[in-house]
Amino acid sequence: MKPKVFLELVEIKAKTASIFPFLLGVFYTVYHYHHLDWLNTVCFFIAMLLFNMAVDINDNYWDYKNADHEKGQTFRQKTNVIGVNHLNIHKIGLLNYSFMIIAALIGLFLVYRVGWLLLVLGLFCFAVGFLYAGGPFPLDSLPVGEFFAGFTMGFMIFLISVWINVHQLLAFNWTLIGPLLVTAGLSICAIASLLLANNICDYQEDLDLGRHTIVRFLGVKNSLWFYAILIIVGFIFMIVAVWQRWMPWTTLLTLLTIPAIYKNTKQFFAVHIKSQTFKLAVKNLFIITFVQVLSFGLGLFFN
Repeated sequence: MKPKVFLELVEIKAKTASIFPFLLGVFYTVYHYHHLDWLNTVCFFIAMLLFNMAVDINDNYWDYKNADHEKGQTFRQKTNVIGVNHLNIHKIGLLNYSFMIIAALIGLFLVYRVGWLLLVLGLFCFAVGFLYAGGPFPLDSLPVGEFFAGFTMGFMIFLISVWINVHQLLAFNWTLIGPLLVTAGLSICAIASLLLANNICDYQEDLDLGRHTIVRFLGVKNSLWFYAILIIVGFIFMIVAVWQRWMPWTTLLTLLTIPAIYKNTKQFFAVHIKSQTFKLAVKNLFIITFVQVLSFGLGLFFN
């Protein structure tokens, strides 16, 4: 497999959706608790990245396997990375499970160091990752895909990256989780909006393949407005987090991205074709999460 094909298979361009919430968790830990367990942090980053790549391989694998009907042949041959590049489906499955097993082993090492609660959090992430495209009722074919993707990547990665560093200092209760949930709000909404944009672009294809995403129930027009609302709500979460001093004031610099986000969103409203404008939704996610993490890091310097 050529490197370019591998990077497409693991959807490397979307890795910001997991890396930036991880970095946000690291910065949050340093900002509030001035403490970092480097071994736990590095191990979690490796496991998280491997599992995230495994999830994307798994998505492509099951999308290919499930498209075994007449209408699905076109999807296999012209859209799915496995079919387009004539990859061996069995070797792709082996690669997928190899990444998952390595990530699981590192995860068990962290459970040994951190405690059983991490096992519960990890199992939830593993379940969502596998069931997102696998199983009899894949989450990406249901109207809940955006919620599970946004919550798991935007919040759970953030939560775990904090917990593995503070488990000896704090109790796992609402006093810890509440501020984390609000602080992760912008990441949750931004990631969910990317998945929604993907489903908007794939509306007709999803109908042909029998997928029942939220776009099928809302319609394309309402889904576009929902996309914009998600981003607005995310910024509100961030402002509340700064107001409550859960994030440094420098994080408000993220608001400077609004003109660029508005421009990209306006273009996406006008034309929402996968090959032409989906990249605008990817840019929105990157700009929002990158500037949020960068401005949070700047706050560490001032603090």
